Amino acid sequence: MIIREEKEADRLAIGALNRRTFGGDYEAQLIDQLRAAHLIVASLVALDGNEVIGHLLFSSLPVEIDGRDVNAVALAPMAVSPDRQRQGIGSKLVTEGLALLRKKQVEAVIVLGHTAYYPRFGFSPLLTQKLASPFRGMGEFMALELVVGSLAGQKGSVKYPEAFGLAKGHPI
Repeated sequence: MIIREEKEADRLAIGALNRRTFGGDYEAQLIDQLRAAHLIVASLVALDGNEVIGHLLFSSLPVEIDGRDVNAVALAPMAVSPDRQRQGIGSKLVTEGLALLRKKQVEAVIVLGHTAYYPRFGFSPLLTQKLASPFRGMGEFMALELVVGSLAGQKGSVKYPEAFGLAKGHPI
């Protein structure tokens, strides 16, 4: 298995993988909309030969704490081919993605995800308690500081881009 940044030639396969994994169009459309809005910070694929078996997207996410902007990203979506799940592909994507984000000087990562999965990478709901967002107070709303103290402060907010469809009642 090879993990690398996406190429334009991967885009159809990424869309198909997300549709297959999630059983609908929402995630594939989210990716297309984030791409069209030039909000993608990193997009990684896992390949088995020439087949895209995993995908992970990080996009710009406006976060502010105590009047200070934080260079943050949203981790969403992450897809692994249903027949290849529980083989460490997702973990490898997250690990390599976080390393890439550190090189890109990203300060924090926000995710709405499984509480049994993301804490193994250092994500914590405690880091999001002071952030006003549509997901505040949900255990699945977690953050990871890539720069220690980047989310420190008294009060902050997260503003998800329109692409996430919050107004349509279908948040990721």
